[in-house]
Amino acid sequence: MLLIVNEKPSQARNFAKALGGTSGTYNGTEYRITALRGHLLGMKKDMTQQVDSAKADRYKSWDATLLPWDAADVKFEKTVRGDAQDVLDELADELESADAVCIATDVDPSGEGELLAWEALERCGWDGPTKRMYFADEAPASVRKAFENMADIPSMEEDGDYVKAHARECWDFLSMQFTRAATYAARTRGWKVLVRQGRLKSVMVEMVGAQLEAIANYKKVPYYEARFKDENGNAFARDPETDGIRKADKAEAEAEAAALHESAVVVDERKMKRTAPGKLLDLAGLSSILASKGYDPKDVLDTYQKMYEDQIVSYPRTEDKKITHEQFEELLPHVDAIAAVVGVDPGLLTHREPRRTHVAEGGAHGANRPGTNVPASLDELAKYGRPAKAIYKLLAMNYLAMLAEDYEYEQVIAHVADYPEYKGKVNVPKKPGFKAVLDVEAESTDEQEDDAGCEFGSLASPYVYEGSNKKPPYPTMKWLIKKLEKYNVGTGATRTSTIADVTKADDRQLMEQKKGKLSLTEIGKISYTLLDGCRIASPEATQELFETMERVGRFEEDPATLEATVAPMVAHDRDRMLANAAKLPQGQTASAGTVVGKCPRCGRDAVAKKRSVQCSSNRFAKDDEGNWKLAEGCGWSLPRKVAGKELTDKQIESILAGKKPLVKGLVSKAGKKFEARLVLKDGKIEFDFDGVGGKKRSGSRRGKAGR
Repeated sequence: MLLIVNEKPSQARNFAKALGGTSGTYNGTEYRITALRGHLLGMKKDMTQQVDSAKADRYKSWDATLLPWDAADVKFEKTVRGDAQDVLDELADELESADAVCIATDVDPSGEGELLAWEALERCGWDGPTKRMYFADEAPASVRKAFENMADIPSMEEDGDYVKAHARECWDFLSMQFTRAATYAARTRGWKVLVRQGRLKSVMVEMVGAQLEAIANYKKVPYYEARFKDENGNAFARDPETDGIRKADKAEAEAEAAALHESAVVVDERKMKRTAPGKLLDLAGLSSILASKGYDPKDVLDTYQKMYEDQIVSYPRTEDKKITHEQFEELLPHVDAIAAVVGVDPGLLTHREPRRTHVAEGGAHGANRPGTNVPASLDELAKYGRPAKAIYKLLAMNYLAMLAEDYEYEQVIAHVADYPEYKGKVNVPKKPGFKAVLDVEAESTDEQEDDAGCEFGSLASPYVYEGSNKKPPYPTMKWLIKKLEKYNVGTGATRTSTIADVTKADDRQLMEQKKGKLSLTEIGKISYTLLDGCRIASPEATQELFETMERVGRFEEDPATLEATVAPMVAHDRDRMLANAAKLPQGQTASAGTVVGKCPRCGRDAVAKKRSVQCSSNRFAKDDEGNWKLAEGCGWSLPRKVAGKELTDKQIESILAGKKPLVKGLVSKAGKKFEARLVLKDGKIEFDFDGVGGKKRSGSRRGKAGR
């Protein structure tokens, strides 16, 4: 019996649907399907469990002078996550009756599917014949094709995708040292914060910080230039590279323009041109466009995954920029139905043959696109999450634009008759083509260019044009994604997930994201200051690292070579961070909190943070499952928001001082507004209605405020 190991229950359901059940016979092979729950194991976070006891003190210390670690000392041992032991026990039982195993986890470019499957099989002691299914998506036809073409894998060590993923996992584990170095450096200046660093998040912080710094240092330098303009508003200018054209003195440019006279416009050339539809979106491109419309990247990521599991959209974590001919033909019968859902006129979709710019052989999952399960309407998608309708509409219109005709325009070049050095160029639209569906290139950039020009007039008049040096654009998700793509840093999915991570509103937040615009938090600013000259923040170094990981997966490089790159990088960056710490102001970060009184439980300072009020003794750390838990301190805390109302620092100070401030604008569970006095009782906030609104009431009602 062949045991098919899926990554998660939803995937197992799709495989069962394709093959005819959770067990049975397909293509002459008896099979049974079982499902994991993603990663069942994770690296032990406690360094005292990763090294010999004699070295434990050094490795648990956050003292940067003890860095870098020796990778040879680290065992890279794993522990079972949360309640995953039950899943492992079930897998072990299934393996007892299996003659062979087929890994059928997600096929993603990072090799993560192989890693989570092999680590579970190894923990269960499996050493029998192993196969692999490679599938473009979980549609029945793809699953059946993958079953019929499954490949033999001699061993875990000979599976290149596993080797690559495991090597990356070990590198990332060792990269915790960068966070320790940065945190230690910040604390030498009194900043009691956790400063996260990593191979992708540090590059992002460096890019955004450098752009914000360029904007802060920007000085507008105006210049003036004599030009011509016709009656239709089309301009004529000289070659900007010509010396002496741009004047710093406006009067000088006005004198030059005054010496010119009106003259006829002469058309030199007319040429028809065409532009093909923009490329298909990856997950990062999709999320960056939606971020500018107010959708959170993490919500987009989570919602997309749910939609994929029901085949509403294609596989999320693909690196493909094109689709295969087979994928093109598979979706072609559904085009009109998809168009009806998103309100696109099917009459625009007349180019129903594969475009070489979008369709080619050699892909795997294919670029992100709608799935074969077409919803009856956009409203039907609301169950998947708030971004679902926006995700589907953008993804569908991007795909449908590929089936529209090219955008056609006439490029017209002209000059001023008496001053031929003054030239102009306009693009006059002739056929909208795909732009009548969606111009994804215009959606994907913050710098919109209007190429809808009009014909040249007959007469041009001189005038003075005022320009200036270009101001650096504000960093947005679209801008950042383009920068990362330029250096081939990360994938569409990892870029999205990392942005979601660094913008998550918690005490470790590095950036804020508002409608796609990015800014650095206080911790982000500390990180940016410390990263000056560090290799972990270099896109070139990160690109080189990714390329090395790919070579490891192709067995062209030993995984030990990859591990060996960490220590010298840590040593270099540790020294840079310690030196850069001198640039930090002395003190405590605003995000670390403002002291607003004393902790009612232990008497230490009570600190008001972004979302809560906490005892200053509290320290949190990740457990073996990766969840943040109280590591030390009394544990007292209060939420800042009570009955829908966020309390001010002044109100919190008053409550902790034993007073009863009157707070208006509270909202009951029924949605009605009310007011009450807030009082601290047994370390928690309660409502006191005595004397509120001129009425005297006995007793109080407890709020949702403490733990």
